[in-house]
Amino acid sequence: MNRLNKYSNQSHLLGLLLALQSLGHLSIKGEDTAEPIPWYKEKLPGFLTEGKVNVNSNLRYEYADIESFGGGADPAESNALTLRTRLGYTTGKLSGFQSMLEFENVTSLLDEDNYNPAGLNPSSATKSVIADPEATEVNRAWLSYEKMDTTIKFGRQRIVLDNARFVGNVVWRQNEQTFDAVSLKNTSLIPKTELFYAYLFRIHRIFGDDHPAGNWDSDSHLFHVAYDLGKPGKLTGYGYLLDLQDALALSSATFGGSFDGKYPINEDWAVSYKTEFAIQSDYGDNPVDYSAPYYHLNAGGFYKKFNFGAGYEVLASDNGTIGFSTPLATAHAFNGWADTFLGTPADGLEDMYAWIGYNLPGGVPLKILYHDFSAEDGGNDYGNEVNILATKKLGKYFSLLAKAALYQDGDDGRAGRTRYWLQAAFNF
Repeated sequence: MNRLNKYSNQSHLLGLLLALQSLGHLSIKGEDTAEPIPWYKEKLPGFLTEGKVNVNSNLRYEYADIESFGGGADPAESNALTLRTRLGYTTGKLSGFQSMLEFENVTSLLDEDNYNPAGLNPSSATKSVIADPEATEVNRAWLSYEKMDTTIKFGRQRIVLDNARFVGNVVWRQNEQTFDAVSLKNTSLIPKTELFYAYLFRIHRIFGDDHPAGNWDSDSHLFHVAYDLGKPGKLTGYGYLLDLQDALALSSATFGGSFDGKYPINEDWAVSYKTEFAIQSDYGDNPVDYSAPYYHLNAGGFYKKFNFGAGYEVLASDNGTIGFSTPLATAHAFNGWADTFLGTPADGLEDMYAWIGYNLPGGVPLKILYHDFSAEDGGNDYGNEVNILATKKLGKYFSLLAKAALYQDGDDGRAGRTRYWLQAAFNF
């Protein structure tokens, strides 16, 4: 009955939002003019009727087998079939003001006993974790004001900086990470430069409100500057001061910068490049005194339907006691899709990786990646991983995805794991 109520609630929300979106298409004839006059012209404020509805639905099957789970005779395999639905409405602008409200629901279409939803179901605790628990919550709710190329936004919002290596919305999981924050962005104070600042007072994580670690109270500051160099690429600098009151060991101060771009050589060839360096130390009430660097280099090439490249990423350690951490990152996008290294080992992490891609007939990009992992302090073998991804767009609103990750453990006894996904998405 609860699941039927969820579907009914989604239907009512969708109907309401689509009705608002369609207001602009309804009109009646005026008595003294031949032109159609929208019936709502004197009924509703323009900033409401000129807004935009967004609808996003994501149906995903995920299989996971982590060797450290299973409890002896119990199988470790998890099988999850989940449906994520987001329904939102963004108003038009009124004297520079604008607002947005978005709801999100994640529903399991199979019995939750088939997978371990991040520890929320005791009966499936021996199964491998698939961090997509059922949840219904407000995903975004903000009010903004824009004037003279400056936007101030207050409320629950999406924040993604650069490639989301340090701050992102964890876009891969069904329940998006969003932030209760005050943010400020300016694009004209310095030519060709975007200035961004945010104060984070609460973090809504991917596990949902029912999970003990679903929300973090925060007293954190984000500073970010991006300078557009034109053809060569983009130069950025940042300072992230994270005081995470519900995760003190992850509180840190990170200062760094990056340069990245993609440069066309001729009609057939192009190259891409990235270099980044940062230094991190303890911050706030972190009980550990430490300092550790981060650096990342990669280079790629594009030739007609082919692309290829290699990279080297290091999250260093402070003498084997604690590793460089990225608690607000979209970590799934880095260091292998099997999610073995969502947290950095105390000995740090070195990731040497390479990829090759090809656009298959029918508009299907295929990408294969290989990762070789080791400890930054001591050089222990942390294993290797193969990732495969294929996607397909179906018109303007639909897309399909198939993806797999196979991690093989190294000499440190870290558990091997296998994951694969099939996904269909609708985005309006």
